[in-house]
Amino acid sequence: MAKIRKYQGLTNDQVLESRRLHGENILTPPEKESVWKRFMEKFRDPLIVILLVAGTLSIGISFYEYFGLGGSKGVFLEPVGIFVAIILATGLAFVFEYKAGKEFAILNQVHDDEAVRVIREGSVMKVPKREIVVGDIVMIGTGDEIPADGRLLETVSMSVDESTLTGEPVTHKSTDEKDFDKDATFPSNQVLRGTKVLEGHGVFEVEAVGDATENGKVFVAAQIDDHVKTPLSEQLEKLGKLISWLSYGIAALVIVARLADFFITVSPFDSIYFITYSLQTVMIAVTLIVVAVPEGLPMAVNLSLAYSMRRMLKTNNLVRKLHACETMGAVTVICTDKTGTLTQNQMRVAELFTIRKDTVGKEADSLTQEALYLNMAVNSTAQLHGEEVIGNPTEGALLLWLKEKGLDYLELRETCEILDEVPFSTEKKYMATTVSSSTSPITYIKGAPEIVMAICDMTVEDQKIYQDILLEYQQKAMRTLGFAVRQSSSQPVFLGVVAISDPVRQEVPEAVRECLAAGIDVKIVTGDTPATAIEIARQIGLMEGGSSAVITGTELELLTDKELQERAGQLKIIARARPMDKKRLVEALQARGEVVAVTGDGTNDAPALKTAHVGLSMGDGTAVAKEASDITIIDNSFSSIGRAVMWGRSLYRNIQRFILFQMTVNVVACLIVLIGAFCDMRSPLTVTQMLWVNLIMDTFAAMALASLPPTKQVMRERPRDRRNFIISRPMRWFIMGVGLALSFLLLAIYFWFQYTDGFSAYDHSLFFTIFVMLQFWNLFNAKAFLTGKSAFSQLGQSKEFLFIVALIFIGQILIVELGGQMFNTVPLSLRDWLIVVFNTSLVFLFGELVRIFRKQYFHNRWKN
Repeated sequence: MAKIRKYQGLTNDQVLESRRLHGENILTPPEKESVWKRFMEKFRDPLIVILLVAGTLSIGISFYEYFGLGGSKGVFLEPVGIFVAIILATGLAFVFEYKAGKEFAILNQVHDDEAVRVIREGSVMKVPKREIVVGDIVMIGTGDEIPADGRLLETVSMSVDESTLTGEPVTHKSTDEKDFDKDATFPSNQVLRGTKVLEGHGVFEVEAVGDATENGKVFVAAQIDDHVKTPLSEQLEKLGKLISWLSYGIAALVIVARLADFFITVSPFDSIYFITYSLQTVMIAVTLIVVAVPEGLPMAVNLSLAYSMRRMLKTNNLVRKLHACETMGAVTVICTDKTGTLTQNQMRVAELFTIRKDTVGKEADSLTQEALYLNMAVNSTAQLHGEEVIGNPTEGALLLWLKEKGLDYLELRETCEILDEVPFSTEKKYMATTVSSSTSPITYIKGAPEIVMAICDMTVEDQKIYQDILLEYQQKAMRTLGFAVRQSSSQPVFLGVVAISDPVRQEVPEAVRECLAAGIDVKIVTGDTPATAIEIARQIGLMEGGSSAVITGTELELLTDKELQERAGQLKIIARARPMDKKRLVEALQARGEVVAVTGDGTNDAPALKTAHVGLSMGDGTAVAKEASDITIIDNSFSSIGRAVMWGRSLYRNIQRFILFQMTVNVVACLIVLIGAFCDMRSPLTVTQMLWVNLIMDTFAAMALASLPPTKQVMRERPRDRRNFIISRPMRWFIMGVGLALSFLLLAIYFWFQYTDGFSAYDHSLFFTIFVMLQFWNLFNAKAFLTGKSAFSQLGQSKEFLFIVALIFIGQILIVELGGQMFNTVPLSLRDWLIVVFNTSLVFLFGELVRIFRKQYFHNRWKN
């Protein structure tokens, strides 16, 4: 490194001036919202807004009933219950996201205090990374992380791992234009912050620091929150609007109908009575609105999400943001990187070929084997630390292969005394090591096969055999190395070739097939070459050859947004992609109405991870990637993504089941209030009894249905259309059909009790129990809904569900038998309990018969 002394570097004054002009070499951390602001964000949910309005109206009703009608203090329990539901719903989401945020906080720490060697005022010194400025002369060597972007001034056998930015695990760097790789993502004489020197050393001049570096641009882009609406938030917003308009419409109908009835029936006109009657009418209308609003829905959604968040962790999916649990179930496209996600991110020997066989023709002869093993071990600059390669990944693959053969490369090295070394260079394209032996020196040669073969003593026939095998390896996008050995001054003997690749993870092909079968499109976005990407796609079953669905980053950059949007659907591979290419692709797919998930482990993936509906980072990915993601795949396995989709789809079904259950109860409650308003009947349920019913409808039902386990059945279906309403046609029929049936049944029971013995205290308890038990059995119908199976299916795996329904049943018995004045109940006889339980169970038995009939009908239809 004698040449280094010619560099003077910056003076202290120049350093200060450069820092003033270009800033410090740090990445500006994202602005964090205050805890209070993050909590208040939860109140922007449309259903929470409706609840706040309903709660405020409920307070008004309670004050009127307490002061105007002389009611008890119990009238305030209803608004208290609504606001408790609001606090629980918002608090659950906030607490779970806050805890996940704390676990991820460490990921954004940047190691800005690491020492870097620079030349200033003609001397080599060490300064912290953060103090590097534009114009600094920096020295880098094997194992160093490059602290800033810059232009190389000199290099010696230098290779850099740019996988965190481009996906390229090995890129050769040079200052000689004839060695430049014209297809490289970044120029061969440019080095980038955050990448790592694999081998060799060099000197570069800093051209960009901090946020101005390529790494910094990606980091800043990843902080942009595009506020992409999730499919679930869109559906709940629609549901909130529907409930609001329906409740307002029915309330308006009540007001108009009652006022019309007043003017028709009351004569002569009494102004005092009219005012009282009008106030009562408004109170009935407001009560109806409060009853119609499903205050348990936000809590049910967050309970479901929180439950799934906890369970998904067991399937190696660490969820940071609650919405990501469900959004995974709506995903229609997965844009995945290649290195580290589809592949192992570790070069391995795929095949070894030599024509120097023994008589059996299965293995190379012993002399060739020994020469190959020594060549791999001695003629190398790499080291192993367990399974981790230190140095050149390609050379490391050879050492790992020796390890698989039960050979210790260090012991092989110790058997040889090294006499001379010729390091690898891009000019020679080979390296050589000469060692001593008992007879004469032996030289081991390793490098590009065509170069090594050219200096060897080979027959034309042998050359043809090797050229054919090399062509086969190259078509599979494998890297190849040729090996030779030379005894003394004789001409080298060619030993054979190895094919090296970053192998596909074992579980990936099956995981990709699962996603494709589930109707999810998979696209590969990589910084690697088109040939390598196409070969990986072929291996995982993504495409059967051909390149019509392949585009490079350069070609993609030339497309307008509209052109990209038109082509995005048919693309399978984007090769030589830069960080913002992936983001543009995601935005184009979203513009087409797709729900997009993005996987990635490098800093280059961060903008796309942030922009996607769901960002999935890998467990061993960079801190920037994890910070930008919604879910971290702990085991780096693509198969975990399939499990996340299964959980998401099952979760959405569970939310639909809860909506089905609660809306059915709401229809019953609204109809009873509505009909009661025109029949002057008193409320069949007291305030405390309604609170227990609400507890069943909201908290218990939410917990029961949220805890239902996922089913693989959902992976055999197409992704749901995000434009479809969350309440499907079968749900509408169920809600209206069962709601009307239960309403008329309960009203018939009420009027029967009313006109037989005046609705006594015993009748009150009996009606209350019938009402609750009807909902109890209907909970089983909700569980079985959308599955096409019996409610008993997976019951053994639904321990939480069984526990909660048992809690509801036992709770009802205790309230009726021991509730007394507080719940306005009197004990029922055992005979009445048996009659109620049996007769109300007909709701469930009827549902089972319908499910059996439908299953048999569709089975026969499919069979014929």
